[in-house]
Amino acid sequence: MQAAAGRSLTREVLSLPCWRTAKGTERKTGLICFPVRDRRASLQTLTRIASAGSAATAIAFGPARVGFGLFLPQFRDTFSISTSTAGMISSLGFAGFLIGLFCSYKLIALAGPRVPVVCGMVFATIGLAMVAVAPDPIVLAVGVALASASAGFSWTPFNNAAQRVLYDRDRPEALAAISSGTAIGVLLSGVLALVVAVSGFGWRVVWTIFAVGAGGAALANLVALFDTVEPAGKAPPRKWHDLVTWSAIPLYLVALSFGLTNGIYVTFAADRVAEQGGLAGLPSEASGAIVFCAYGALGLFGLLTARIKSVIGLAWLLRGLSVCAALSIALIAWAPTSLDGVIVSAGLQGVFVMMISAVLSLWSERLFPDLPSLSFTAALFITGLGNILGPIAAGRASSAFGAEPMFWGTAALAFVTALILRPRCIREKAMTVA
Repeated sequence: MQAAAGRSLTREVLSLPCWRTAKGTERKTGLICFPVRDRRASLQTLTRIASAGSAATAIAFGPARVGFGLFLPQFRDTFSISTSTAGMISSLGFAGFLIGLFCSYKLIALAGPRVPVVCGMVFATIGLAMVAVAPDPIVLAVGVALASASAGFSWTPFNNAAQRVLYDRDRPEALAAISSGTAIGVLLSGVLALVVAVSGFGWRVVWTIFAVGAGGAALANLVALFDTVEPAGKAPPRKWHDLVTWSAIPLYLVALSFGLTNGIYVTFAADRVAEQGGLAGLPSEASGAIVFCAYGALGLFGLLTARIKSVIGLAWLLRGLSVCAALSIALIAWAPTSLDGVIVSAGLQGVFVMMISAVLSLWSERLFPDLPSLSFTAALFITGLGNILGPIAAGRASSAFGAEPMFWGTAALAFVTALILRPRCIREKAMTVA
């Protein structure tokens, strides 16, 4: 790699920051060395990036991603949607997520991280607004797909942005905060759904609020990411091949299991509770809201991901989270009308999702430090494949065998993942790319 190559350098990011060592000397971590900042300035930058990222993921992975499953009982009543059709619409949304991932990576190379993030929020605004006014299932499906695409556009760029403007010591905290923005988005979505259930407001009003929030997030990120507009430079085709290593196989396995199991949970868990009569003392429509309120509230524990990993290690964190996912899904299969059981189930799923999301971001960046966005894109692409295949398969299995056996099978998949993830197979340190 040589600096003379300019912006067509065969690297993914322009440079990494510099900082002063204990002796006051500068340590250079990239081809171009930014001026050393004082700690206050670095904390301000950390806060700005983390806040903007949290707002984007709150919209993209909150209403844009789980909103369909959250409001599926209402959509069933309005559009007469079958379980199989619901699975297809959900999978279409996850397909939009995959398309957004690839577009995001290309846009980072051409225009830097800010453009794909803002584009994602614009897609979320349009998609959420389409759902709010949808007259039929076709417009509903297109709106869900556009909204879900925002998650693909607007998450991975923050790995690249963090590489550009944050110190190494600040990146784990920022990426965990950005990932945990999902919990806030899901929690607020659940609260609004609960208001709909108990107040009589129509679901279209809530989706209009979602769309307005997405527009606000677009403006916020347009302003906050002002220093991440330089193109990253075009990466050569071989870069994708560099991601195929033995040490990355556990990363991809976790991503696939995450995609399959969580895609099924967010699509059908609330519907499972409602179909069984809901929770005692609550309207059936409120049951789904309770699911996602607990999902988002306990998901805030994702903020502790980096600290927990430093104490117990990556391998045991991954195994513990897979067990949480298995227990979460098993509880929905076994006790869908128990208030305590549903809250514990949704809470475990929230912890699993938020922590795994943060782990995928941190882990991919550690395994491939020269390819922070590309490696994260690859992990999320595999997650997206699971998101697409999971709801389709689950919808058909539910129609053929019933919802309970389908959920038990999904729980078994998560538990098998925990068994496979043996500590000796997990590698976290960076690989040397030939």
